[in-house]
Amino acid sequence: MEPLLSLRTFLSEVEKIGELGEVHGAHWDLEIGAIAELSYRSPYPKALLFSGIASYSTGRVLTGSTGSARRLGLTLRLGAGHTDESLVEALRGKPSAWAAAARDFPVLPVTDAPLLANEVTGEVDLLDFPVPRWHEHDGGRFIGTGCLVVTSDPETGVHNGGCYRMEVQDEGRSVTIAAVPGKHGAQHIAAWFERHGRAPVTVSFGHDPLLLALGGTEVPAGISELAYAGAVVGDRIPVVLGPDTGLPIPAGSELAIEGWLRPGHTRDEGPFGEWTGYYSGSRRADLAMEITRLYHRDDPILLGAPPGRPPHDYSYMRTVMKSAMIHDELVATGVPGVVKAWAHEAGGGRLFVGVAIEQRYAGHARQVGHLAAQLPAASYMNRYVVVVDHDIDPADLDQLIWAVSTRTDPAEDIEIQRRTRGSRLDPMLAEGAAPFNSRAVIDACRPWERLRSFPRVASSDPAYLAAVREKWAAVLGEG
Repeated sequence: MEPLLSLRTFLSEVEKIGELGEVHGAHWDLEIGAIAELSYRSPYPKALLFSGIASYSTGRVLTGSTGSARRLGLTLRLGAGHTDESLVEALRGKPSAWAAAARDFPVLPVTDAPLLANEVTGEVDLLDFPVPRWHEHDGGRFIGTGCLVVTSDPETGVHNGGCYRMEVQDEGRSVTIAAVPGKHGAQHIAAWFERHGRAPVTVSFGHDPLLLALGGTEVPAGISELAYAGAVVGDRIPVVLGPDTGLPIPAGSELAIEGWLRPGHTRDEGPFGEWTGYYSGSRRADLAMEITRLYHRDDPILLGAPPGRPPHDYSYMRTVMKSAMIHDELVATGVPGVVKAWAHEAGGGRLFVGVAIEQRYAGHARQVGHLAAQLPAASYMNRYVVVVDHDIDPADLDQLIWAVSTRTDPAEDIEIQRRTRGSRLDPMLAEGAAPFNSRAVIDACRPWERLRSFPRVASSDPAYLAAVREKWAAVLGEG
């Protein structure tokens, strides 16, 4: 029986709904990445399982795990029968409920797992596995794209699971961990360095993509992503405790390592094609892991989630999750009239956010815009927030741009927030500059004082259009 959060269980469910494609014989050097990129841009992208990878007799790679409403619905245990909009609606309210329930689902240590079938101590070689070089100008082979990096708070012992890029180093004997500054994992590492001179780490490279989704999302501080995952699935997550570090490894993992990070023990890493759609600057030093043990299943599957210019591997997942979280956080502030929020995939699920409201009072649109720009779910690397009236669907870029084009005066309706939370991945950030950014709040609502006199929209009543569509379906090519 497969452990809870086994990637193989997930794949069997994806295969049942007809969304798993198999690719045999692709090369690890660029070809896997290119096939995946072409798939993301197709109208109905499937999850792709690569096997028989050139130059390798064992090891497989999965891409596109969360790239549709049905697959992401399976991942989040919300069912496979969703559209984009119904999935966001089903997700609303869930993150806060899962966070509140997480304390009831501490990890469950176990001593037996398929992961333990093969164990290597001492000198390891990560290049025994088909680690792709994803993009043409990547600085190396990145094994950590869909990974879960587990750290802990040295005072409380609470675990954090983050998804960070990881480049294979030293001909397979080591790997760098590009933990994002300011995120919980980086805070844990810094605290361990200060108190103990080194930081323990475990990493899983293949698992149910639920852990990818949570590792790349702002789970509240003090809550373990593994406990949060337990709340999502309604059961405690079985883990193997690393004998060297004491940190958990998901028992359903395909391939995992444990070891230590030390101050000053670095290797140059990057560049890498990132979620903004650009390569991330020049090659630079990052912490390199001293690997003490490696564990893997027979013929393990690496969970690939390579970013790039959207749409990329996880841009759809981030859009859905951020849209629901931003909507929930706006409602939780107490501001009235929020109809819908959408974090657009074209902006990587972070850079471009639309919010629709039903205007209740003068200043309402600006209030919502400024709040949305700084919510916990939206503050990292946000660039534009556009607030529109409730007759505009903020998920529809055509409608959103039409509202900006016809309901704004640029001199009056664009406000700028300065020195806000940016990222070193920002292509607009000058080399060596502090990671601030600015963001624009665009009030694309009809002016409050002209709500009753603003020109009428030249469009038929939606109910009448629906009736006409039904009557004339054959003529319209819908019958």
